[in-house]
Amino acid sequence: MEHDDRSPVATFLVDTAPRAGAVATLDEAAAHHARVKRLDVGDAVRLVDGLGHVGFGTIAAMRRGAVDVSVDRVDTVERPSPIHLRVPIGDRDRMLWLAEKATELGIASWQGIRFRRSASVSPRGEGPAFVEKVRSRMVSALEQSGGAWLPTILPDASVSTITRESGDLPLLLDAAGEPLGLTAGLSTATNPVILFGPEGGLETSERDALISEGWQPASLAATTLRFETAGIAAVAICRNLHMLGRPD
Repeated sequence: MEHDDRSPVATFLVDTAPRAGAVATLDEAAAHHARVKRLDVGDAVRLVDGLGHVGFGTIAAMRRGAVDVSVDRVDTVERPSPIHLRVPIGDRDRMLWLAEKATELGIASWQGIRFRRSASVSPRGEGPAFVEKVRSRMVSALEQSGGAWLPTILPDASVSTITRESGDLPLLLDAAGEPLGLTAGLSTATNPVILFGPEGGLETSERDALISEGWQPASLAATTLRFETAGIAAVAICRNLHMLGRPD
């Protein structure tokens, strides 16, 4: 949210961690962004590398296709409590919207999952070109939200090869589960992994296989939610519990 008593500070993602006392040269895309925002020499900017390093400085020079930033100081921001998102490979535009909003909420990782009921969706969000679009949306969301950590994008997977670690809490969004906020273990879990299916839900065999692998069903609402709505709602609930210190 904007404040009337202060000037907004533009944020740019950089490839390497900014260093205090150094000059960072931004690329052509950032230079275009700076021109669109009508920035000029002397304006304050913020640099992030997506790995928790945040540099603060001012624009020292604007050249055709590049911007030089004089970095005054660098802070290190602790990574938010990890929340992992496993999303159905489905409608491309809706997946991109979800990637943007999930980044604003500080997810740690993103992975597209192939389900049978979304195999015929077109245009579908998959493939190397789509991954670049997802990353671009995430970068834009990171810059606009003031975050410091960029989510990790994992390779697409099938239901049987979903990425999760031994210490994770696997949560399957399912109308038959108990309310997500009351799910056993969520209040103390360090790493919830949120998985949900496409429009029309999972096939019975997919759901049974996931539950047999330890995924805990958890519900969000009495109505049927679009997958992007379900994803954002679930991440928001988990993030709020983390902010409250995950009380039992």
